[in-house]
Amino acid sequence: MGFFEFLMNEVLSIPEVLVGLMVLIGLVAQRAIVSKVLTGTLKSVIGFVILGAGAGVIIGSLDSLGGIIEEAFQIQGVVPNNEAVVALAQQMFGAETALIMGFGFVANILFARITSWKYIFLTGHHTFFMAALLSAVLGTAGLSGFWLVFIGSLLLGFLMVIMPALGQPFMRQVTGNDQVAIGHFSTFGYISAGLVGKWFGNKEKSTEDIKISDRWAFIKDSLVSTALTMVAIFIIIAVLAGSDIVSNYSGDQNYLMFSIMQGITFAAGLSIILLGVRMILNEIVPAFKGIADKIVPGAKPALDVPIVYPYAPTAVMIGFLFSFAGGLISMAVLGVLALPLIIPGLVPHFFTGAGAGVFGNATGGRLGAALGGFVNGVFISFIPAFLLPVLGDLGFASTTFGDTDFGIVGILIGIFASFFQ
Repeated sequence: MGFFEFLMNEVLSIPEVLVGLMVLIGLVAQRAIVSKVLTGTLKSVIGFVILGAGAGVIIGSLDSLGGIIEEAFQIQGVVPNNEAVVALAQQMFGAETALIMGFGFVANILFARITSWKYIFLTGHHTFFMAALLSAVLGTAGLSGFWLVFIGSLLLGFLMVIMPALGQPFMRQVTGNDQVAIGHFSTFGYISAGLVGKWFGNKEKSTEDIKISDRWAFIKDSLVSTALTMVAIFIIIAVLAGSDIVSNYSGDQNYLMFSIMQGITFAAGLSIILLGVRMILNEIVPAFKGIADKIVPGAKPALDVPIVYPYAPTAVMIGFLFSFAGGLISMAVLGVLALPLIIPGLVPHFFTGAGAGVFGNATGGRLGAALGGFVNGVFISFIPAFLLPVLGDLGFASTTFGDTDFGIVGILIGIFASFFQ
C-alpha cells in the first residue's frame, strides 16, 4: 500500500509526469524511433513544467494582492482552497484517496473505450482533488472498504469522461478543431459561460478584434495590455491600502514600485504559461494518435484550463476581471442572505474566470467574455457556500473547494446520502 500511495499521490498526481507518460505510451504505440520518443516525452514534460512555473509566478503575484485586500478592508470569511481541504481529507482517507485515484484512471480508460466519450483526463492534480472529495463524502455517507473504493473509482472515471464530453461542443468553438478537450473540474462554469455568451452575445464581435486607433496601438499587444491593466490594479489597491499594509508584503521596497513590479510580474507569468501551452500542444496532439489507434480509438486528451488561453488572450483578462467583480458582488449578497461568507480568492478567479472569458468569447464575443466571467464568479462564490455544510459534517468547516464541479458533485452526493441516514 505504501508504494501504491506513493505512485498515486506523488507520481501520477503530478501533471507533468502523467502527460509525459501518455506521450510516451502514444509514441511507443506508433513505433516511433527512440529519438522521437525521447524528445517528444521530454518536451511535453518540459512544456508542463514551464506552464506550472508560469502559474506559480501568477499565484505569487495574486497572493500578495489578495493579502493586501484582506488586510486593508478587514474582510472576514472563508477563502476557497482546494489544496487546504484535500490536505485535511488526506488525514482521514489517505489510502482510500490513492486507491480511488488509481482505479479511477483505469475506469476513465474503460469508459473511454466502451462509450462514445473518447476522453483521457490528464489533469493529475484535479483527478487527485476529486478522488479526495469522493473518498471523504462517500466515507461520511457510511461506505467503507471495498465498496467505498469501487463506487468512488467508478464515479471518478465517469466524471473524467463526462465533463470533457459536456464541454467539448464549446471547446470546438474555442479551438476551431476537435483535437483537444478541457480537463478541468470547473467545467460547469465554462459551459455556463459558453451558454451565456450564446444567449446574449455576438461571437462575430470577438475580444481579439477590438479596434484601437494607431495612437494606442501598443494596447493590441496582449502582453502589454495585461501588464498595464495589472499595474493599474496593483497601484489602486496599494494606494487605498496604504504603505504600512503593503510593506508587510513588499519588505523594504517602495510600495508603489512593488505594485508596478508585481503587475509586470503577473504579465510575465501569463506569457510563460502561453509558451508552455504551445509546447504541450505541439507534442501531445501527435502523440495521442498512437493511443487513439492502439488503445482507445478516437481518444482525445483532456487538458488543464490554461490550454485555452492562447486562443483569446484579451478574453483571459476580461474574464478574470469580471469573475472577480462577480465574486465581490456575491460576497455582499451572501452577507445579506446570512449565508457563509465566501471571500473571492484571486487565484481561482483568475484561472477559472480567464477560462470562462475564453469560452464566453467563443460563443458571444466581448459581451460573452464579460458575462461569462461574471457568471463564473457568481458560481464559484455561491456553490462553495452551499458545499460548506456538507464539508462541515466532515469537520472541514474552515475551508471549502473553489471550483464548480467539486461543489456540485459534493452537494449532490451529500443530498443523496442524506436519504439513507
